[in-house]
Amino acid sequence: MRLAAVSPFVDRRHGTERALAELLERLAAKHGCEIHLYAQRVEDLAIAKDGVSSAPGHGVIIWHKVPAIPGPHLLQFLAWLLLNSLWRAWDRAVRGLRFDLLLSPGINCADAELILVHALFGRLRELWREDANDAARSGFLRGVHRRAYYALLAGMERRIYEDPNVALAGVSQRTATLLCESFHRQDVRVIPNGVDTARFSPVARLARRSEARGRREIRETDFVLLLIGNDWRAKGLETILRAMSGIRDLPILLIVAGDDSPGYFQEAANSLGISERCRFEAPRQDVLDFYAAADLYVSPSREDSFGLPVAEAMACGLPVITSPFAGVSEGIQNGVDGFVLRDARDEKELAILLEQLFRNPEMRQRVGEAAANSARQWSWDSNAEALWRMIQDTVSKKRGTLLQTT
Repeated sequence: MRLAAVSPFVDRRHGTERALAELLERLAAKHGCEIHLYAQRVEDLAIAKDGVSSAPGHGVIIWHKVPAIPGPHLLQFLAWLLLNSLWRAWDRAVRGLRFDLLLSPGINCADAELILVHALFGRLRELWREDANDAARSGFLRGVHRRAYYALLAGMERRIYEDPNVALAGVSQRTATLLCESFHRQDVRVIPNGVDTARFSPVARLARRSEARGRREIRETDFVLLLIGNDWRAKGLETILRAMSGIRDLPILLIVAGDDSPGYFQEAANSLGISERCRFEAPRQDVLDFYAAADLYVSPSREDSFGLPVAEAMACGLPVITSPFAGVSEGIQNGVDGFVLRDARDEKELAILLEQLFRNPEMRQRVGEAAANSARQWSWDSNAEALWRMIQDTVSKKRGTLLQTT
């Protein structure tokens, strides 16, 4: 089967893009798909040169490089929408490329036939509106830019997700429920993300612990919290900072990794008197290095369709704290293999739990071991198999529709 996949970039540093890489590899290797990937940047993915076709029974991933335009994020996204459409139109008209299905992780084009929903921008826009201080602290121009960006994405979601001819797969039941409530889609399939338990495991984490902490000059007595993600506000970073300020007598450090701008959060940490305990790091391909340095993964998310780093931390044997607004919480037994806060914004509840875990290493070990066992339920092989069945069903429906109209 020949598939087209559309995503601005694919790498192993970011959750959604890491999930796409795992999926594409399996569709090519296990199901013999010829995948044409339209992207601006591709890293750490086995790709073939453009013009190479797959042999019968063997899959291949072919990268069609789409140009990137510098500038504000909104301008970059608009340019991306235009250019990836033009590149595909050129291949269709000039090279005669035809695809059985066009696949997209989220809103990356207007004509996708199957969309893997990893985030709902309409919901993120609601959260931004709820916080009256967001626009003020972002600055006028940045606030206008974010408002316009969210409005564009939310509008595209409304137009595309309400179309019954577009097949939708949610990464959690929470996502499927939101799609039903917001867009009246009762046909959303739930296909949870997976975890590479060969790469993320307690043995692998502990083998890297000394080096990862030593390079960061972290003492053995320090209790290290970890948060990974790009939208730190939605991931609950402010709640973490406020909770840390309430237990500042404990030797707690926080590592925050991602592409978000740290400026506001650094100022917040400074005003709370904990700035020296916060480390802001850029994302890296070797994600295991972050888990190896940590004692606890904490993400009291205000909105997270799944929360892949939570699942990976569990696979590494780390105790985790999340919230009911993260889809991954559906697979966590509170107090057994992880902790789910009742209120994502309750820094007092979080502070009590952090202190409890700091003072009780036996509890951390017990919960971490249970977490590693539970993480095995999330498999990339199962994820790819479920999506492959959905791809086949969607293609069959598409072909049936075409036959009826001819």
